[in-house]
Amino acid sequence: QVQLVESGGGLVQAGGSLRLSCAASGRTFSTYTMGWLRQAPGKEREFVAAINWSGGRTYYADSVKGRFTISRDNAKNTVDLQMNSLKPEDTAVYYCATSLYLIATTTEKYDYWGQGTQVTVSS
Repeated sequence: QVQLVESGGGLVQAGGSLRLSCAASGRTFSTYTMGWLRQAPGKEREFVAAINWSGGRTYYADSVKGRFTISRDNAKNTVDLQMNSLKPEDTAVYYCATSLYLIATTTEKYDYWGQGTQVTVSS
């Protein structure tokens, strides 16, 4: 069983920054892809960012490219999402998740999910 616990969400003004963190346990962390996904009210869950097992490859949704940065620390079993220049449309519940795929840029490729953390961006 995999446990994922997100933290770092909150309320921020447009243009501000937040850093989300996810702590993982229960699986050999350094062997699988990690991702961040989000779900806004009334919308489908969508892919935000992913990072491969070594941290050498990253992938981003077009909507966050250049503003968000995903990183991981395999020694600490954590994956972070640095979010800059936040916009009201970034408001959502953010989830971290694991994937056994080498490239995982769609939600169905993720198997274990955290409980989510709320990010609210005010205009």
